[in-house]
Amino acid sequence: MELLTTWTAVLAIVLGLALFLSTFLLHGHHRCSRVYNLPPGPKPWPLIGNINLIMGELPHRSIHDLSKRYGPLMQLRYGSLPVIIVASAKMAKHILKINDSVFADRPRFAIGKYTAYDCCDMLWSPFGSYLRQARRICTSELFSTKRLESFKHIRDEEVRVMLRDLHRASGRIVRLRDHLQMLTLGVISRIVLGRKYIEEEAAGEGGSPPVMTPADFREMMDEFFVLNGAFNIGDFIPWLDWLDLQGYIRRMKAISAMFDRFLEHVLDVHNMRRLLEGERFVAKDTVDVLLQLADDPNLEVQLSRDNVKAITQDLITGATDTTPNTMEWALSELLKNPKILAKATEELNHVIGLDRLVTEKDLSHLPYIEAVLKETMRMHPAAPMLAPHQAVEDACVDGYDILAGTVVFINVWGISRDPALWDAPEEFRPERFLESKIGMRGQDFELLPFGSGRRMCPGYGLALRVMTLGLANLLHGFVWRLPEGVTVEDLSMEETFQLVMPRKFPLEVTVEPRLPARLYMGASRDCSSSWK
Repeated sequence: MELLTTWTAVLAIVLGLALFLSTFLLHGHHRCSRVYNLPPGPKPWPLIGNINLIMGELPHRSIHDLSKRYGPLMQLRYGSLPVIIVASAKMAKHILKINDSVFADRPRFAIGKYTAYDCCDMLWSPFGSYLRQARRICTSELFSTKRLESFKHIRDEEVRVMLRDLHRASGRIVRLRDHLQMLTLGVISRIVLGRKYIEEEAAGEGGSPPVMTPADFREMMDEFFVLNGAFNIGDFIPWLDWLDLQGYIRRMKAISAMFDRFLEHVLDVHNMRRLLEGERFVAKDTVDVLLQLADDPNLEVQLSRDNVKAITQDLITGATDTTPNTMEWALSELLKNPKILAKATEELNHVIGLDRLVTEKDLSHLPYIEAVLKETMRMHPAAPMLAPHQAVEDACVDGYDILAGTVVFINVWGISRDPALWDAPEEFRPERFLESKIGMRGQDFELLPFGSGRRMCPGYGLALRVMTLGLANLLHGFVWRLPEGVTVEDLSMEETFQLVMPRKFPLEVTVEPRLPARLYMGASRDCSSSWK
């Protein structure tokens, strides 16, 4: 409703000017001497373009409906900015693989400027030597197969912490998202930061107050992702940018300041240890490695303190919302489909038994759990439109001209509902993946939960391990029920649109342990990371 109210005010301002200037703009539109074969799309209004057609709380659905009319490669105008919508696996392959180098750039939006240290993180950074270097660092220092294997004990310990906390909440209504978010935050904090900086209010290392409480962190993350998915009018109608009509820029600056205070503390702690240990210093986590690299004069692109903070922020935010959302959607779908839940539980009983927890060694023997996860990411992709790409030069895609500067959105939510690709696409059917070779690593364009090509999420390997291990243990460790008085029919499956796509209403459930009590007691909150 907030979005609709905002746009009503915006359109009232803009439409008057649009009517006044339309004659002049349409006259200028025909001045170009070259005739381009642009993709089909609805005729834009002067000044506002096609913004009126995508208004609403769920723009990925509005855009999907438009694509049904105009085709899998559709041209829109968001204000003065040309935009291409990709709505088929074939067109996604053209953009993300065949013409990957042409579309590897990002538009310079306010969100990158104000919350990503002037677009110097990995999500919003322009494509070039800095981005390639940052991705190489993450690939070698964090997401390589060897490194991921060395973090196995961290994933196992944090899953056990989650199971212990849920066991203690037996019989009570729990908000599942909170537990899932603390699982992924615990994993990424120990890997990237070396320890947990976010603890319960009474916790904190050595009895000291926590840097941030879980409640504060959740509030910060919720605001961060709302703003990353917000449609900021100043990005598309630049002459209105200074007005900040929706108040988004003010909010971006506020959340950036909050995140920066946290990151400054983290870097100060790491630098203090480097100073105290001197020549005996050995890097123990990703922040240590980044700070060491920042001191290297031979680095291709010198890393500043802001660069280190931006990359660190990327790693934290990338892990602590998309992964919990996917697991929450998976549990929601299973509760909505009791027969599928029973089949998943039966597989776990058969492979694991009732006297131990699931380990990562077991995951390759749980094909139905993997199918449940794939089907969840098909129906509820973490980023329904992916992050926007931008053409660095003119290109020809499937016979259509796409001009330099055009922003491209891949509607993976729409692709996952293409009846030409999926039988009964609106139904949750994990069985469709049991005999399918479709993977989630960016090579099969029917299923792109992590994107593909030069802009693919570098942390997909870690995400898959955490999601699969976490989901398998949740299903194996507990009997899941909706709160008393809530029926399967009452369970809402509405989503909300952000950069990510969480449930509109967090899932509330009751849990009942189904394994021996001793299995839930083996985790400690004071787990700390060791860099292997």
